[in-house]
Amino acid sequence: MKFVDEAVIKVQAGNGGPGCKHFHREKFVPLGGPDGGNGGNGGSIILLADRNKNTLLDFHFQPKFKAQNGKKGEPAGRDGKSGEDLIIRVPVGTQVFKEPADRPPSGTPLADLCRDGETCILAKGGRGGKGNAFFKSATNRTPEQHQPGEKGESGTFRLSLKLVADVGLIGLPNAGKSTLISRISAARPKIADYPFTTLSPNLGVAVAPGGRSFVVADIPGLIPGAHLGKGLGIRFLKHIERTKVLAHLIDPTQVDEKGKPLQVEQAFAQINEELKSFSSELLNRPQIVVLTKLDLIPKGESNEEVLRNFRRQGYTALAISSVTGQGLPELLNALAEAISRT
Repeated sequence: MKFVDEAVIKVQAGNGGPGCKHFHREKFVPLGGPDGGNGGNGGSIILLADRNKNTLLDFHFQPKFKAQNGKKGEPAGRDGKSGEDLIIRVPVGTQVFKEPADRPPSGTPLADLCRDGETCILAKGGRGGKGNAFFKSATNRTPEQHQPGEKGESGTFRLSLKLVADVGLIGLPNAGKSTLISRISAARPKIADYPFTTLSPNLGVAVAPGGRSFVVADIPGLIPGAHLGKGLGIRFLKHIERTKVLAHLIDPTQVDEKGKPLQVEQAFAQINEELKSFSSELLNRPQIVVLTKLDLIPKGESNEEVLRNFRRQGYTALAISSVTGQGLPELLNALAEAISRT
């Protein structure tokens, strides 16, 4: 299924039904009083966070939603039936923004559905009108007045999905993020040896050796200048904001654009600069430095000095090979420990 994390929808809640104007008519009851019932309320449009949904793709095919109108009131004091609420299921992590036609959405969401089962009334149904029976009083025994139903609320809204995960895998393209998530979970991302193989985030559930499970997200598209729109741009940077721990994957065999070896510290600094440019708060997230592709390191060479340098800076630092499985149990334990401390 294609991953879509932005969608614009138009909604129209149901209108309230009109009240009824009616006077009781029955043989031998010449002075029957008013008995017009009230109109039913219009249905509301409600968003519901559903953990079984993982994309906003459906809203690209169906961007308009309308709830049922309330029925009109009836004689004999019968109220009209209320319109049914329209429940729209969205992925957990969906934010809702008002979308005026003349300017971009506000920076503050109207709702942030972070938990499964959380709801938000997007548009409230109109109230049903009162029938003439409602207006009967000691001084007004034959009221003629009755109310039309109120119109339901409507609007245009932007839905923006931010993934909810415990661990975010970050790093330059081809750092080994997709291979790692495929080894530690049931996720099966596309894997190839060229940049931007991964065009959308992948979620998987990993289990540490002690039995502790957590959700891992592979965040694609980070390169120098990503916060300015380079590469895949800021499209996926937002998904890092909800993660508790960042696993910073670095390929020690990687080369730069000119084909020269890219220093591990340089790759680390490049990604952290992008995080800082997007949101300074991201630098405060716990980070675990992970050197990948141990299977490609020539015999006799070691990453121990590089790892020690990161540890002296206060980082947990490990080396792994997703191909052979070397270091994966230690990494899973380190991630589980870091999550438990947040």
